[in-house]
Amino acid sequence: MKVASFNINGIKARLPRLLEWLEETRPQVACLQEIKSQDEGFPAADFEKIGYKAIWHGQKSFNGVAILADGEQPVEVQRGLAGEPEDDHSRYIEADVFGIRVACIYLPNGNPQPGPKFDYKLRWMERLRDRMHAIAAEEVPAIVTGDYNVVPNDSDVWSPAAMATDALMQPASRDAYARLMADGWTDALHTHNPRGGVWTFWDYQAGAWQRDHGFRIDHALLSPELADRLIDCGVDKAHRGREKASDHAPVWVRLRA
Repeated sequence: MKVASFNINGIKARLPRLLEWLEETRPQVACLQEIKSQDEGFPAADFEKIGYKAIWHGQKSFNGVAILADGEQPVEVQRGLAGEPEDDHSRYIEADVFGIRVACIYLPNGNPQPGPKFDYKLRWMERLRDRMHAIAAEEVPAIVTGDYNVVPNDSDVWSPAAMATDALMQPASRDAYARLMADGWTDALHTHNPRGGVWTFWDYQAGAWQRDHGFRIDHALLSPELADRLIDCGVDKAHRGREKASDHAPVWVRLRA
């Protein structure tokens, strides 16, 4: 089974690229972030034409997450995180599909820091940890994947000095991510690439793609029940170089049935 994650950075603007990727790589499950579409505008019919069924949690112009499954309807478990009833950002959706629990996340960026956006990021990470505790308590094979907006290690960025003041690399962000690992979750890409040097994001500015000035912020975290089934993982880097591409590349894990 192949489970993938793709921050598409606007599903309407990049629908041809997204459909192209789905048909070329054919993941059984695809988690999408930054769909930037209200619920009624989500292009479910386009996915159905190529065999994918979907659930989604949209928001006008910002955020938005979705889970697609090849030939099977994902059964929604939860949308949104508990803990801040006033939080109306569409950043989390969770479903059961193909016998596993799949959570798709778009974690807040947190810039500029310090400030309220960074404080919100850290609170959101604690709320995510609470939800991941609850999933772990169910002892189900689970993956929590998406755009975490955290660069976990210096080896996950082309230049630590260039990113030193960014919210993605602050000690508090990294500590919050490390606590997820300490709770027993496995970072699939890091496990298979312990020396780093694997990027998932290249900014549109300053020739970042052309110069390979990227960093790793898209992660796939596996519960112990699923980590034992990990065969392989990777990044579909070539899709970042296509015309009108997202600034992210898809990440994927391959799991034993």
